[in-house]
Amino acid sequence: MLRPKNLILAILLAVFAADVAAQRYDRGFERNPSTFIEKGTWMVGGTVAYSTHSNDNYRFLIVEDINSNGYRFSLSPVFCYMVRDNMGVGMRFSYGRNLLKVDSANISIDEIDINVKDYYSLSHDYSMIAIYRNYIPLGDSKRFALYNEMQFSIGGGQAKLIDGHGTSIVGTYEKTKSASIGLSPGMIAFVNDRIAVELNVGMLGLKYAQTDQIHNQVDTGSRRASQINFKVNILAIGFGLAYYL
Repeated sequence: MLRPKNLILAILLAVFAADVAAQRYDRGFERNPSTFIEKGTWMVGGTVAYSTHSNDNYRFLIVEDINSNGYRFSLSPVFCYMVRDNMGVGMRFSYGRNLLKVDSANISIDEIDINVKDYYSLSHDYSMIAIYRNYIPLGDSKRFALYNEMQFSIGGGQAKLIDGHGTSIVGTYEKTKSASIGLSPGMIAFVNDRIAVELNVGMLGLKYAQTDQIHNQVDTGSRRASQINFKVNILAIGFGLAYYL
């Protein structure tokens, strides 16, 4: 049986707990009820990039007499459906192709010289990405907003490497499988009622990749790599164009 003092203390604690539970927890943030993208809206868009390079007797630090050329092409279409106001789910597809041809290059360190000649690399990669988007309006603006895109990706790729330096041609074939989870915040600005320009930054991510290799159709090898990224990569800033209907 509880003593009177302990009984009073138990009653006070029960009243205090009930009062705390009845109060609304408020950190002082004001919820913004404005709608930037309405439920039922479709978004289609994507990014396309193409770049080339050519070096003629170029020198970079310890690498001299660089004679090379190549290109990089990438395509990433995307579509998204708004299941709620300012909230959408969709898919993104990505494809990239790289070519590098090195006719010659010399690496000189003190009295050590390394020559690279007749090197050829051709690779392409692809991925399928499930996305979840959440738009954050800037006040009552219907033109500008922030958004956050969560991504889950699975993909792969192939590469062919050829070294013609020496008396025989050496060839290597690679096949890669990868999976990743990422967070990509960005900003959106409407040019008119339907067309918008987007800017995004790859910020957080977890990636795993496995590469299987066969050398001269005889020797085999493999490589596994994992990466966790918790920083803003300025070089990963991307621009895109989207159409809302």
